[in-house]
Amino acid sequence: MTLTVCLNDPSRGIDVEFSAESGSVTAILGPNGAGKSTVLDAIAGVHSIDGDVVLAGRQLTGLRAHRRGVALLDQDATLFPHLTVLDNVAFAPRCAGKSRAESRRLAQKWLATVGVERFESRKPSQLSGGQAQRVAIARALAAEPALILLDEPMAALDATAVPEVRAVLRQVLRTPGLTALLVTHDPLDAMTLADHVIVIEDGRVAEFGPTREVLTRPRSSFAAQLAGVNLVAGTVVREATLDTTIGTIFGVSDEQLPVGAAAFAAFTPAAVSVFLETPHGSPRNHFLVTVTGVEPHGSGVRVRAGDLMADISLASAAELELAPGSAVHFVVKAAETQLYELGQELR
Repeated sequence: MTLTVCLNDPSRGIDVEFSAESGSVTAILGPNGAGKSTVLDAIAGVHSIDGDVVLAGRQLTGLRAHRRGVALLDQDATLFPHLTVLDNVAFAPRCAGKSRAESRRLAQKWLATVGVERFESRKPSQLSGGQAQRVAIARALAAEPALILLDEPMAALDATAVPEVRAVLRQVLRTPGLTALLVTHDPLDAMTLADHVIVIEDGRVAEFGPTREVLTRPRSSFAAQLAGVNLVAGTVVREATLDTTIGTIFGVSDEQLPVGAAAFAAFTPAAVSVFLETPHGSPRNHFLVTVTGVEPHGSGVRVRAGDLMADISLASAAELELAPGSAVHFVVKAAETQLYELGQELR
């Protein structure tokens, strides 16, 4: 592992431990205030936090930010307004001790890589938001860091600029020898850019794993929200059956779940049917819930009942006359309910 992080700061509510492989891109997800940016700032040396940050066997803790070999890129490009684009990018290698000629050569190389070499004589005020952020990416990489930290790098861009910057990042974050941590709220960033995902909630690692695994089989409430699925925790009581706080849940599983194991049931809101009365027959998964919200969703309506969601048509919503406080029955077929184990590493 090229990067290992172990940070503890009770005053900021931070207690995290994770690692990232050399050359990988790891997305850090979590709700606002979870501590994601604080973790990045601590790794970069902007904040002083108890713990250890080790990069390629080199202890970074205690080193000043400029001696860490780490580049930090945030929402704002923060280019020097009085310098040209070329000089902005050349500034980074110059600070690392390279000659003026070598710094300019590196700057031109990275400007070409991110597709803005034609703007090298312009000042930052003459650039669009997307162009400025691509220049900032070039500047960060011109310093030849072993680790780049990206804190919501596309959050300040307008919608038209996001795809082009995402495409640039997809290319440059695969630079040989470069390891990247990306804080984002956008699951598309995680899916298109990251090999692995870390979910931080309340200053702690709530979930980690390969991106596809986290977003298709979530094990934290935040990841479930991103994936758009209902997630219910429980205990395996017999084959394909969980005991949960909302009742017994039957489902299907890709693996044998041992009795007594902690596990999850996941099902999409679209798989949930809503009834005012107890439905006829014997539906396998049947929950009596109280509606907490009703809102437009796509071409239909999303019904919320605490942490559970059901997506129904406008016609069904009108017929049911749903409102917060209504008692309804959520029904979902066992065949639509995926069961999987919690995972040893999260216990």
